[in-house]
Amino acid sequence: MSRASVLVLGGRDANVGASGSRSLGRVATLGWHLSELQAAAARRSVQLHFADYESLRSQVGRSDDSGSTAWCQMHDGTGGSERSLDDFDAVLTRTMPAGSLEQITFRLAVLHDLVGRQGKACRSTLVNPPSALEIAIDKFATLARARTLGVPAPATQVVQSRAAAMEAFDELGGDVVVKPIFGGEGRGVMRVRDAELAWTTFSTLTQMNAVCYVQQFVPPGGVDLRVLVIGEHAHAIRRSSESDFRTNVRGGGRSELVPMQSTWEQSARRVCEDFGLKFASVDWLETESGEMQLMEVNGIPGWKGAQRVVQESIADQILEVLVNER
Repeated sequence: MSRASVLVLGGRDANVGASGSRSLGRVATLGWHLSELQAAAARRSVQLHFADYESLRSQVGRSDDSGSTAWCQMHDGTGGSERSLDDFDAVLTRTMPAGSLEQITFRLAVLHDLVGRQGKACRSTLVNPPSALEIAIDKFATLARARTLGVPAPATQVVQSRAAAMEAFDELGGDVVVKPIFGGEGRGVMRVRDAELAWTTFSTLTQMNAVCYVQQFVPPGGVDLRVLVIGEHAHAIRRSSESDFRTNVRGGGRSELVPMQSTWEQSARRVCEDFGLKFASVDWLETESGEMQLMEVNGIPGWKGAQRVVQESIADQILEVLVNER
């Protein structure tokens, strides 16, 4: 069998764009996650390539081809060459950089088109596909979809005015967690227990044309469970913080590998399968009564903190999924 050819799309230094827009003198680095994948690819004899979302371009309806084609510029440290997305056995979607609504929509449309052409003119498979990413990146869409599966979640209200947000604050007991509907790693997340602070917070959010994502605080705080699903593999990681209700490792939280319980894995896999995710982290809060409530799902998870406590190479497991998907 020929060596698998895998493209990693996105995920490089967030402050560095594609070569065409990179500031003079700046050199893009792969960073920890992509370097881990590169080392794993060498161990598994997988041809691994890297490209930025900003380099994507597409063409529709050429005279010699009634279909569509998309290309990206390879990053190999020397400027790279351009290749069709159809050339790869699998594409691993990593973090997409910020952009205008048009730019984000176009990038996702290219991925949707790639999925639509699978098995026809295209042999590439995506981990994870855009339809799954669009649900997982949206905290409201995630909980709404999960509730249709009967998965418990904290009481949450999403509103678009300060007055409605204050009503939500009162209805949820005056102790809430306010989050951006997009984003991760604990950024922009705060616990609000004071009505005056709530008023100021919701005023600021509405002035920014942001929605107010208001979630009932689930005690005790400072601890949660992450189930990292990687194809047939799964790891249970308890995250904790002694100084903050947030447990993100980047913010000072600690990770501990704990024995996987069948109910945890079954619930996480049920969510992933419904969303269409092959590689994801599913985060849970445990209530004081012992019920597990879904907090959020990450379709482009980092694994640096997890790798510190997981003995097996997570990057190897990711590549295993990509190779098996072709």
